[in-house]
Amino acid sequence: MGSTERIREYLDYKGITKYKFCNDLGFSNKFLDNSSNMGTDKACKILHYYPEINSEWLLTGNGSMIKEDNTNIVIMNNDRKTIDSLHVSQEIPLYDLEAVAGLRELFSSGKPQRVLDTIKIPNLPKCDGAISVTGDSMYPLLKSGDIILYKETEFDNIFFGEMYLLSVKLNDWEEYITVKYVQKSEQGQEFVKLVSQNSHHQPKDIHISKISALALIKASIRINTMM
Repeated sequence: MGSTERIREYLDYKGITKYKFCNDLGFSNKFLDNSSNMGTDKACKILHYYPEINSEWLLTGNGSMIKEDNTNIVIMNNDRKTIDSLHVSQEIPLYDLEAVAGLRELFSSGKPQRVLDTIKIPNLPKCDGAISVTGDSMYPLLKSGDIILYKETEFDNIFFGEMYLLSVKLNDWEEYITVKYVQKSEQGQEFVKLVSQNSHHQPKDIHISKISALALIKASIRINTMM
């Protein structure tokens, strides 16, 4: 059974019509007519739109259709033009950011860092690490306490419009760590605009020299209940 067949099985289980599915996700109406495996970009978009689907089941047929716990895992690259390769198995370190001098220290010092635990999620894009979110600038997409999984990158490889974990230098000894959408700035190529999901936070243009560390957000994890 291919992944498109498994999607048809899920739609039947949920009582969702093929037309609504294709219309909601912007797919061709003939997308579900074949029985082959779908591409990575479409799989990521489906898992983002229907977070209760077990990603391992969708991609391989193994495991249950619906996630057995009450944890939402959202893969963040559903609208990007590039396609990430999915890794069947990887162990991602969850870092204690409070025990680190900052993102720059975490990313480039080369020193061992405090790892609280490791995260294993099948068929996830390659990630370098994970940290817990603080603040409400990306609410409701992200809320304080959510875990974000990231891939370190350089400014030259930025995809404008994507969500990034970044460190902004306030002065020679302070940095501001935040999660924002990074967009092109009207002030020129030497600037970027940092945009929040939360409408109460105003966009801010900063000079690129102020960015001391940068990582693309690949996925997020939200624990809905501890019961």
